[in-house]
Amino acid sequence: MRLFFSLFFLGFTCFSQNVDFEGKVLDAKNKGPIPYVNISFLNTLTGTSTDEEGHFLIEISKEFLEKDVHISSLGYKDTIISAKAVYDAKELLLSEATFKLEEVVVSKGLGDAQVLNPIASYDITSGFDSSSTPWVLALYFPNIGASKKQLEKVTVFFRHKNEFSRERSKFRLRFYTVDPITKKPLKDLIQKSLILESVKGQEFTSIDLGALNIPMPREGLYIGLEWLFIPFNWYKKDEMDRLNNKPTIEDRFAPTFGGVYTQNQNYKVMIYGMGQWQEFKVKSQESNQNFIPAISMKITKTK
Repeated sequence: MRLFFSLFFLGFTCFSQNVDFEGKVLDAKNKGPIPYVNISFLNTLTGTSTDEEGHFLIEISKEFLEKDVHISSLGYKDTIISAKAVYDAKELLLSEATFKLEEVVVSKGLGDAQVLNPIASYDITSGFDSSSTPWVLALYFPNIGASKKQLEKVTVFFRHKNEFSRERSKFRLRFYTVDPITKKPLKDLIQKSLILESVKGQEFTSIDLGALNIPMPREGLYIGLEWLFIPFNWYKKDEMDRLNNKPTIEDRFAPTFGGVYTQNQNYKVMIYGMGQWQEFKVKSQESNQNFIPAISMKITKTK
């Protein structure tokens, strides 16, 4: 069975005039461009991302200029501002987020490694792709046991689509602490921007994290996969319009992340889009398994 869960909702509105919503996002302090900033129109399913030079461009309905946009980027304060103000200025300045670094004690690993959510390629029968607005797909990893642990490696699996003709696509890997009350992702655990690639013909990509000395928080953590709506990742997909049952062409953005079913109820999936986190839950036909992104994490015990 091949199923793909597109992270968007249906909506249909007819507008009479479109405009180019274009500009640059810059660091408020040094005026340098900020790459891979996600920009979403609130209360809609429309958004884009800045490219490597901090530039963004998206065609929108003129009515969207009356809305607010949510600006999100790792290491910077989340910002909500009038779309009209951005459209007129053609430039947006972001201020760095206040980030208090916890004291990190580099401890010697004990060599006792464990892989959380181990995955084999044949387990992957479905996937997650994205349309309309940038999303972050996050999987919760619990911290079980009293011993101290450190993150060593993360592996992300993919499902490749024939419609995407390029050899590579880019995405950002993020790590979040857990809100002790809501159990949702709370804050970025590290401020380093980790841009990874999905390569055609390769079923997964891995990143070694040992040098970053990332401790496993007591409450566990979320690993987030952030889509980037940049031209490098764009492709078109032929679809059937669910409203009128007619063929339509839809903009999509790679990569397609692999998905697996698991009986382990500790793994929880959240989606971040349009400025808020929402729970994502899809069960198997037997209702005893949850569908989750195919992410494995290797940890080691430390002193």
